[in-house]
Amino acid sequence: QACTYPCQCPSQPLQCPAGTSHVLDACGCCKVCARQLGELCSPQKPCDHHKGLYCDFSKIHRGSGICLAHEGATCDLLGKIYHNGESFQPTCKLQCICMDGAIGCIPLCSDDLRLPSPECPNPRRVKFRNKCCEEWICEEGSEENRFETAMAVFREDPARKPELNNLQENCLVQTTEWSACSKSCGMGISARVTNDNPQCHLEKETRLCMVRPCDFPMEKTKKGKKCVRTPKPRQSLHFELSGCTSTRSYRPKFCGSCTDGRCCTPYVTSTVEVEFRCPEGDFFQRKMMFIKMCSCHYDCPRDNDIFLATYHRRMIGDHV
Repeated sequence: QACTYPCQCPSQPLQCPAGTSHVLDACGCCKVCARQLGELCSPQKPCDHHKGLYCDFSKIHRGSGICLAHEGATCDLLGKIYHNGESFQPTCKLQCICMDGAIGCIPLCSDDLRLPSPECPNPRRVKFRNKCCEEWICEEGSEENRFETAMAVFREDPARKPELNNLQENCLVQTTEWSACSKSCGMGISARVTNDNPQCHLEKETRLCMVRPCDFPMEKTKKGKKCVRTPKPRQSLHFELSGCTSTRSYRPKFCGSCTDGRCCTPYVTSTVEVEFRCPEGDFFQRKMMFIKMCSCHYDCPRDNDIFLATYHRRMIGDHV
């Protein structure tokens, strides 16, 4: 189809199945749902290049092709073999894809947490028949224990009880420490749980983190020292996240290395909003860890750490 400019795209937001990328059409105008392995494709209906798929026009005529995957390793999950680029659901709670021998999954059910509150004093997750995901229900208690149950989260004030429309003021903020970065080098993820929100609900919060670049040069240690804790930043750089680049440059501190078997990890950090720009023109913001100081210790990740197996793997240009 001929392209017409200026671009005219549907006003409704694009609704795609879970795990399906939003990609630009052949005119570079509108986002469309990317076609998956084995589906018909065309310039207006491109394949999901984030998953290494391409449109093969050699087998089907009249301007249509079929989405195929570039050659890559298959995946074995519980004895079942999946092809490179193939999407599948091992359970109703997970949507997975095989990417050159590695399996990546996204949850289809929310894993939110919930504390008692005046509006929901006894929250409970229940599995309903004919529904895959568990859902929260609020069990009503007596008026006396309704507010007693909520005392774990809300301030004790004998003068007055917390009003339903005043949750934030009465909320006792509870926040865990950030978890360790999921990768020892390159971009990873750190998480924590907090109820610092208008609903006073416990929620999982994530931030990007980079302890050090994977090509980080080893600095010489001073005489008598075994570790370089926090190397001085050399030059400003742009962060990259799956094909998208930070709109501004930064001079971050990284953690160094040790020669005596110890690990060097972040000790004091801060969290900053970083804006990324993608090749398709999209902008998005992500919280990111910035290191202030590192420490050296013997509490290192073991060889069977689940994250270590993925250090050498890299996603291909996928983004939200």
